[in-house]
Amino acid sequence: MENNFIEELTWRGVLHDIMPGTEELLAKGVTTGYIGFDPTADSLHVGSLAQIMTLVRFQRAGHKPLALVGGATGMVGDPSGKSAERNLLDNETLNKNVEGIKNQLSKFLDFNDSANGAELVNNYDWFKNYSFLDFIRDAGKHITVNYMMAKDSVKNRITGDTGMSFTEFSYQLIQGYDFYHLWKEKNCTLQMGGSDQWGNITTGTEFIRRKASGEAFALTTQLIKKADGTKFGKSESGNIWLDPEKTSPYKFHQFWLNVSDEDAKAYIRIFTLLSKTDVETLESKHAEAPHERHLQKALANEITERVHQADAVKEAVATAEFLFKAKSEDVSKLSETEFGKLLGGIDTFEVSKQDVIPGISLVDLLVDKTTVFPSKTEARKMIQGNAVSLNKIKIVDTNAQITLSQFNTEKHLLISKGKKENYLIKLV
Repeated sequence: MENNFIEELTWRGVLHDIMPGTEELLAKGVTTGYIGFDPTADSLHVGSLAQIMTLVRFQRAGHKPLALVGGATGMVGDPSGKSAERNLLDNETLNKNVEGIKNQLSKFLDFNDSANGAELVNNYDWFKNYSFLDFIRDAGKHITVNYMMAKDSVKNRITGDTGMSFTEFSYQLIQGYDFYHLWKEKNCTLQMGGSDQWGNITTGTEFIRRKASGEAFALTTQLIKKADGTKFGKSESGNIWLDPEKTSPYKFHQFWLNVSDEDAKAYIRIFTLLSKTDVETLESKHAEAPHERHLQKALANEITERVHQADAVKEAVATAEFLFKAKSEDVSKLSETEFGKLLGGIDTFEVSKQDVIPGISLVDLLVDKTTVFPSKTEARKMIQGNAVSLNKIKIVDTNAQITLSQFNTEKHLLISKGKKENYLIKLV
């Protein structure tokens, strides 16, 4: 085994709860453990990365990881940490989501025929032909309502204003049956997840004990939070996805590059495979020269390469260099192909060429034809504040008119808003 799994989670600061006996189980040899992923979208986002990395570390420690994609539980909806019930997805959407997640997980885990080769499982496979009557006879009788009501995920909703449907109430029993099925069919003796999953996971261990007099174990990791208390994994434009079509590699790289120093110290341990020695060396270099942002650069480069490959890192760095350092003459020299390639990672708006040929107000272009600004008042305020550039040329006239001649090769216009935000307008 490459390392001790529990020691690895501990020094990285991610271990939260662990059932007694788990360490002894892992010390005996190759252990099969699983984590479930909810297919609410056809891509995972960075909020899922902590659990993905837990499976990666589990496999690197010599154990066998199972990644469960919840094709069945996705139809029900996990109430853990939720204040309201989710919309239920149809079969077609769920199948599409499951396939997307499977493809992404295969980038992280080593799927091979060895003793600790990863496997993907879908709980729809064992629930699709399981009738409701059979389920409540086989599973329902082993877990009492009192036991289920005692879980925080249930208590918090029952005492709130929204209440909880029977559909969501049944979720922990279904997840508990998942653990039992994998314990029985795959010799899976450990379930892992975020700390909000402790109740669901321990329902599984209890179910195995009551139904089959078996023994199973549980482990949870810390929920990831930002140092300032805001939610991790979101930017101003929404979720940061692992799918390059939803979040470009450039934006993905920028997300990690722009985290605070305090968050970078935590994230470099949680989300990378850098050794303890390498992390401590980076922390020392960062402390000596914080302006160099050694932690953020290492964090952004490693995670972007793992999710999008090495070429994506190079392109993201090149795009950032250009956007933050280029002058107007540099922009004017770009060919149509270079423009599209270099700036392909930033938000792009398509505008009809016919709207520009007679000339168009800059404010109308930034608000009505695109959503660079949410209102004309804000657009004018930023222009007056010397915070808007077109192809790296500052514009201070709120009445400025934009014509075709201002577009590079009569096709592209780079809009810079403040120091960090850039947008591309493409004429069609």
